[in-house]
Amino acid sequence: MRSVATDPPAPAHHAAAGAPGAGAARPAAPAPAGRARAAGAAGFGQAVPVMLGYVPVAFAFGVLGHTAGLPWWALVAMSAFVYGGSSQFAALQLLAVGAAPYAVVLTTFVVNLRHLLLSAAIAPRLAGWRRREQALFAYELTDEAFAVHSAQYADRAERPKAEVFTFNTAVHGSWVAGTLVGVLAGDLVTDVEALGLDYALPAMFMALLAAGIITDRRGLAVAVVAGAGAVGLTLLSLQYWAVLAAAAAAATFGLVIAPREGHAGTAADGTAAPGSENPGPEGGPVR
Repeated sequence: MRSVATDPPAPAHHAAAGAPGAGAARPAAPAPAGRARAAGAAGFGQAVPVMLGYVPVAFAFGVLGHTAGLPWWALVAMSAFVYGGSSQFAALQLLAVGAAPYAVVLTTFVVNLRHLLLSAAIAPRLAGWRRREQALFAYELTDEAFAVHSAQYADRAERPKAEVFTFNTAVHGSWVAGTLVGVLAGDLVTDVEALGLDYALPAMFMALLAAGIITDRRGLAVAVVAGAGAVGLTLLSLQYWAVLAAAAAAATFGLVIAPREGHAGTAADGTAAPGSENPGPEGGPVR
């Protein structure tokens, strides 16, 4: 016959408090505020190179707008709400010659149609976001932001929203600030082309693009097709449709040659494709 213990059980809160024999206490998880600050700092660090390219181009826009006689608040509002370098410069040229409002709106719409392609490419990364978060992200999506986000999402499938929105807010703020400084300095600078400011944005974008395609043969081929197509269509006087048409053609070309790079786990030369030897949780390659 077993004896029954008469000692009362120890209170549960003793173990929870880390009483002797209860085991070592687990280290405390980082505070949400600390994680948010770290993510915000990472997003700002990613934004700095883009900001360095945005400020001089926005400065040139502010100077040209001031020279054209537009009020400062209209130029700043355009950078805050339109937020599209190519479309803003196109609209500025039309406003300077007294074009009809419908012509300005239609031109801006056509120039910004390329964002349909950018949004379609980045949308799968935001599938789990709330609708208002997706709308805010889309509002601040630019060519350069797309290049940075694509590179970051290629390395990390999940990114803190604080990091993403800090990046977007920082680069957008630099565009608005550069416009305001250009307006204020409009009387001091008369020729922005002599300073080479108009080339800062294309140069910065090409640097971002090169970092993503230099090790990928298919990406390099798609970039060459897109660049050659855009230049050729521009020379054919299809200025506003050149980028959209060339991007669509290059994307189609990339899909056509994709199977040749080995979706079945082998590359074009017959060797194992990168990642095929490291299956993921579902048995597929880790991406």
